[in-house]
Amino acid sequence: MASEVAARREAKKLVRSASGLRMVPEHRAFGSPFSLEEPQWVPDKECPRCVQCGAKFDFLTRKHHCRRCGKCFCDRCCGRKVPLRRMCFVDPVRQCARCARVSLREAGFYDSQLQVLLRGATFLVTLAGAARPEAMVCRLSSNQRFLLLDGDGHHELEVARIAAVQVLAEGVPTGGGNARATGMSLQYTVPGVEDVAQLRLVVPEDLSAGRQQAAAWLVAMHKAAKLLCESRDQ
Repeated sequence: MASEVAARREAKKLVRSASGLRMVPEHRAFGSPFSLEEPQWVPDKECPRCVQCGAKFDFLTRKHHCRRCGKCFCDRCCGRKVPLRRMCFVDPVRQCARCARVSLREAGFYDSQLQVLLRGATFLVTLAGAARPEAMVCRLSSNQRFLLLDGDGHHELEVARIAAVQVLAEGVPTGGGNARATGMSLQYTVPGVEDVAQLRLVVPEDLSAGRQQAAAWLVAMHKAAKLLCESRDQ
């Protein structure tokens, strides 16, 4: 039964929209919390001119919709095709200059930092209500929906329930440098109630070999939290 549920979580299908081909979850409820929905395109009759340069659309100046914001642009202002991973497009799609810059920045998360989260790292974890911390491997589930904590026991935290993230640091930045990240505090909503609980992750002092991996995981998780907040604001 558990394997059947896991299979449904991983199942995907290829769909076509006006914007292009997308590889999306078979069941919408199992979609990534970092994903964005396709925008509604501004109707052609409502955009006689390019919203960026003001060029009037005619037979020679064709109208194009940005796949990320849905607004109308001329080819010069919306001629670049870049990957849009957060909307699950299979191929690069046409985007305006502003949206293209955002999508390219996000590509770094999907190409590198997401892999760091999936691999996981070791932390001293203090669960809500626990008397003391426990050494656990923390990693993101393959469908990006859960934070998995494995030690003596197994715990799962739904990523969509994370309300706030605070990086714990050691030392005070001087001369333009950065304080060393030592851990992270995550606040999340508890299912069925309105309370907010806290999960604390701290890099073990004796973790010499895995300290760099743990630091990279903290950076990646902080970026993931920002994307999560942006998804909610859409």
